[in-house]
Amino acid sequence: MLLGICRHWLELVTLFLALFVALPVLAPVFMKLGLEAPGRAIYTLYSPFCHQFAFRSWFIGGQQTAWPRELAGLDDVSFERAAFDSPAFRELYARFSGRNPADVTLEDLFTFTPALQFASRAFPGDENFGYKLSLCERDISIYGAMLVGATLYRRWRRKLRPAPIWLYVLLGLASIGIDGFSQLLGYPPFSLWPPRETTPAFRVVTGVLFGLMNVWLGFPWLEISFQELREPLERRLVVGHRRPGP
Repeated sequence: MLLGICRHWLELVTLFLALFVALPVLAPVFMKLGLEAPGRAIYTLYSPFCHQFAFRSWFIGGQQTAWPRELAGLDDVSFERAAFDSPAFRELYARFSGRNPADVTLEDLFTFTPALQFASRAFPGDENFGYKLSLCERDISIYGAMLVGATLYRRWRRKLRPAPIWLYVLLGLASIGIDGFSQLLGYPPFSLWPPRETTPAFRVVTGVLFGLMNVWLGFPWLEISFQELREPLERRLVVGHRRPGP
């Protein structure tokens, strides 16, 4: 079995990535079809891997494909205004804030409170919003890019060398790190500067760069490691076949 893994590690990793990317897309499809049990099970399954904030996620089957907060500065209907018109979201917000849904105001939703975060995480969507993927815009871009990278890597796996660390840091880590931390540190409890909200397009770009650079850096090293492990196993197998019987 170990030899089989060494020989087919790329196929196994590609299959895993394909399943990992497909399930988050199936979650909103199930919800849209009224199959809430499997849909919510997928949301629960992925919740340890992603914040699942509705204002940073893609949606299927609604009026918009994304509902960024008003701070993002886009012309689309903002998350806050759509959420205020959603009885389901107001009920969640009221539950996490310990208030009556009728007392929730639009101004409440413009404040980045724990209640807003928890409600946004728990909210799968509705008929107006559509239903969100179980991975946020950036995370689905990371793993989607890794799946594409794994597929492309098959063509160059014998020639491609690992990416230089400086290039990985520059393209993979720096872009996503600067974007993520500059956003995080603008919100409570840090509030080091006025809060900002990244656009969905920028989340996709930084996620794709990070995902592709993960493949470029990691997969050639995996190839080398599995080859070093595979060769003695294959030699041992050949010797075993050649050994005469009693």
